[in-house]
Amino acid sequence: MKQRALKCLVLASTLALFNCDDSVSDAIEQATADQPGLPTDLTGVSSSGMTDPTIDVSSSSVFIGGGMGGDVANPASSEAATPTSSADALNPVSSSVIAPASSEAVASVSSSSGIVVVASSSSNAVTSSATEVSSSSEAKLAGGVFLAEGTDENKDQMEVEYIERTGWDGGGILSYPKRLSADKKHAVVVWGPGGGTEPGAYGGMIHRLASHGFVVIALKESPGNASQGKPALDWLEKKNNDPNDPLYQKLDMTKVGCSGHSMGGLESEQMVIQDKRVITAMLNNSGDLGHTAMASVPTDKTIGIVYGEAGMERPNAEADYNNNGVKAPACLIQMTGGPQGGEGGWGHGSGPWGGMAATVAWMRWHLGGEDFRKDDFVGSSGRYINGEIIGEQGHWKGTCKNF
Repeated sequence: MKQRALKCLVLASTLALFNCDDSVSDAIEQATADQPGLPTDLTGVSSSGMTDPTIDVSSSSVFIGGGMGGDVANPASSEAATPTSSADALNPVSSSVIAPASSEAVASVSSSSGIVVVASSSSNAVTSSATEVSSSSEAKLAGGVFLAEGTDENKDQMEVEYIERTGWDGGGILSYPKRLSADKKHAVVVWGPGGGTEPGAYGGMIHRLASHGFVVIALKESPGNASQGKPALDWLEKKNNDPNDPLYQKLDMTKVGCSGHSMGGLESEQMVIQDKRVITAMLNNSGDLGHTAMASVPTDKTIGIVYGEAGMERPNAEADYNNNGVKAPACLIQMTGGPQGGEGGWGHGSGPWGGMAATVAWMRWHLGGEDFRKDDFVGSSGRYINGEIIGEQGHWKGTCKNF
């Protein structure tokens, strides 16, 4: 009799769920009329069709899940599971995808209530959990920015697309992972070449950044005033909104970083100052000639400089960073102990080639959210504070402030 009563109760609840109107109480009364001792005031079903998590119907072939509910106990048993306490009964369900107990189980969704109902032709089949789902058919991307699983910034991690003679002016380079993420978006890096230098001269840096999961747009040229970086981002936004483009809805335009060599560094610095989409910049062998630009970087953004011990940019890099007006989180990272030919150590071209790992690590930290990398830059013993330049001759010597 108890088993029969329970099945009637479940049937009434299911009918009420799909009707979702004032017929709830009628269905309950009809199902309970011939069952002595069964309550007619069923608090497990509200007028909206949501089920109360304290009602356990796990012995039935139909399992109804609301916004909360306990995991079904002992699915192999045909006996109804009884919570040992109210805390057990109120235990929230897993947020994982619903997994039917058998291949015969079929899931249906009520678009009005967002409730999953899993039914099976087997009287012993039950689901392991149930969860509320959206009535919208639009696929939602997972949170966070995509990064390559390999974390070593000294190595390429993924195969990339490398498209030359493109961009808003037809003279740039676009590079991104061949296998774009299906459930996360990609952060963007704008690369600025040095004055009078083709962007292709920085193919190693462009490849490296893209291989770590970033979508990279290298500029045709870098005047140093953000006049090339802004239209490059506008061009990427159009691609991101074009259903016919491979990058459609793949870009997180709130996670944009800028980097570049020499004049490209100045372009990056002006971009982080002027463009709201840009949240971080890493200058390579660069620094404001007037020694004041870094003081204009908003305090909710970050900026860094990688430079050579013997490079002609050294005075500008150090004076820009050391300006007392700098309030944004900033780092100054020198490459020391370089080859003693030419400039007599790491010179003006050090950052984009021998020191590219620092730029990649910086972007993974500030765009990709890898907060563990803070220890590599901030403090007294991190990799880019006092560490070996992996694969190259020399050491890093860094300092940071405002973090």
